[in-house]
Amino acid sequence: MQQVTLISVNVGQPGVIGSYRGRPVISAIGKQPVTVASLHLDSLNLEGDRQADLHVHGGADKAVYAYPSEHIREWALELGQDLGPASFGENLTTAGVLEGNVCIGDVWAWGEALLQVSQPRQPCYKLATYRARNDLPKKLVAAGRTGWYFRVLRPGQVPVRGPIEIVERDPAGISVLAVHQARILGLGAPEDWRIMAALPALTASWREDMARRLASVSSSAAFAVRVGPGEG
Repeated sequence: MQQVTLISVNVGQPGVIGSYRGRPVISAIGKQPVTVASLHLDSLNLEGDRQADLHVHGGADKAVYAYPSEHIREWALELGQDLGPASFGENLTTAGVLEGNVCIGDVWAWGEALLQVSQPRQPCYKLATYRARNDLPKKLVAAGRTGWYFRVLRPGQVPVRGPIEIVERDPAGISVLAVHQARILGLGAPEDWRIMAALPALTASWREDMARRLASVSSSAAFAVRVGPGEG
C-alpha cells in the first residue's frame, strides 16, 4: 500500500469572493485549514464544508477535492503570489502523488472512510475570480495540474493529520492526467478513449463526453473511407 502525505484538510462555506460581469460571485472556494483533530465525512461533504452551486459543484461523485502541494509551490513562483494550503479551493492538500500516477477508480483509506478517485477538475471562472487571475483556468488546464475529485464509498470519522493510504489500484490503470488530456485537450488514442467511456469509476458526465468524442471520430473515419481521397 502506498501512503500519501496529508498536508492540510480544508473546509469552507459559500460567500462572496468577487464579481463577474457586474454580478457578485458566490462560492465556497475560499476554504481554510482545519485545526480540530478530526471531522466527520458523509457521502456528500466534509463536516463544515459546503458548495454554493450544486448544479456544477459537489454531489456524490465530487464530494472531496484533492490538490497536490507540489503544484501550489509551482504556482506561487509562476504567479508571484503567496500561496499555501487551500489556495485552489481543495479539501485535501496532499504530497507525494500527482495526476500522472493517480488513477481513476483508485481507492484511498482515510481514517474510517474509503474514497474513490472519480474525475479530474475542470476549473471555471470562480477560480480566476478567487485568485484574481483571469488566465489561471487556462493555464491550469494546459499544465494538467487539475487535482482530482473523490466519491465517498464509506463515510466515517477522518483525521486532519497523518498519511492517507492508497489501498486499491484500479485495474484499468487510467490516470487522472490521461483522462484530462483526452477529454479537454483531445489527446490520446481512440482505443484509450473507448476504455475511458466504459470506465465505471469515471463520473457519468465524463464517460458520456468520451463516448461522444468516440462517435465523432468514428463518423469522421467512416466519411473519409466513403468519400475517398481526392473525391471531395
